Amino acid sequence: MNNVHAMPAARKKVLGPRALNRALLERQMLLQRHELTATKALERLAGMQAQSPYAPYFGLWTRLTGFRPTALSALIEKRRAVRIALMRSTVHLVTARDCLAFRPIVGTVAMRALTVGTTYGRDIAGVDERELVATARALLEQQPRTLAELGELLRGRWPTYDAHALAYAVRLLVPLIQVPPRGVWGKGGQALCTTAESWLGRSFDRFDTEPARPDAMILRYLAAFGPASVRDAQIWSGLGKLQDAFERLRPRLRTFDSAEGRELFDLPDAPRPDPDTPAPPRFLPEYDNLLLSHAVRTHLIADEHRRHVYVANGMRPAVLVDGIVSATWKLTQTRRRASLAIASFVRLAKKDQAALEREGKALLDFAAPDAEHDVRFTKA
Repeated sequence: MNNVHAMPAARKKVLGPRALNRALLERQMLLQRHELTATKALERLAGMQAQSPYAPYFGLWTRLTGFRPTALSALIEKRRAVRIALMRSTVHLVTARDCLAFRPIVGTVAMRALTVGTTYGRDIAGVDERELVATARALLEQQPRTLAELGELLRGRWPTYDAHALAYAVRLLVPLIQVPPRGVWGKGGQALCTTAESWLGRSFDRFDTEPARPDAMILRYLAAFGPASVRDAQIWSGLGKLQDAFERLRPRLRTFDSAEGRELFDLPDAPRPDPDTPAPPRFLPEYDNLLLSHAVRTHLIADEHRRHVYVANGMRPAVLVDGIVSATWKLTQTRRRASLAIASFVRLAKKDQAALEREGKALLDFAAPDAEHDVRFTKA
């Protein structure tokens, strides 16, 4: 009789909500401001969601020491950073290098959205996609155009089809850059598009016949947002079925359990600070990826408070107090006055309110240096 007993599997270390919170805040440069260039910060964050054109400016201000808007505007104007639909098929601001690296991976998500999640595929049924893409590329590389303008021009070739459907099908099939002055601080402008290849003077690796492997992108995600689960990475990227990629990467990663029993992956040498590490107050812009990149977000925001931030028409700017979303904020500007309203949905201690007021005044100095300033607190 065999008396040899099987050794029990080694138990994984459990990371509670506060440990996950502090690890994430450290990766996101929110425990302290960092002395980094805008380029390095964008790449460390694996891009910043940018459907609100000025959001990345506030996002970098809250993370970097001495950040000035001109530093980011110059990158956009010099084509070193671009606004393009990437993760989750939403507009992100990324470096040119990350644009070229990420788009072949997430491009399959956009192409799938033509038939899953939108009606554009059905609406353009009968249109030769190759001809549509070639025609649209020629029009957009002739000069940057809005999607509305592009749609009307495409109807000249396909007059029985809806202009909106034609244009948005192109947005999903072709990597499109929103060119400046869109996204440039203090300038604004319409969302004029051209092809990424013509704007950057570089070609993408083909991904229409064989999708690019997501492994390198997953490692970038973990560096910016880990420790995280497979589901978390899928939520951030918009990609599905990432389990196989994580299994390929498993020998290179550390694994943990969450308090709820979810398996979490991380880079072996990534920072995981003491859960008691102090977290200063921080103002996050709307659509900050900190709050959009995990399936479970209770280490950042209580479930009962989500309704204050995730609203029907978008996502409000949020305030972190001790690393937890505790309020929203709104900046109102005229030529002479700038007001910051902080709407809290938790009871703020006097010391936290004083710290928020100091940080709020610094935000106003950044956003409206020549105006009179006013910080006020309200209830959500």
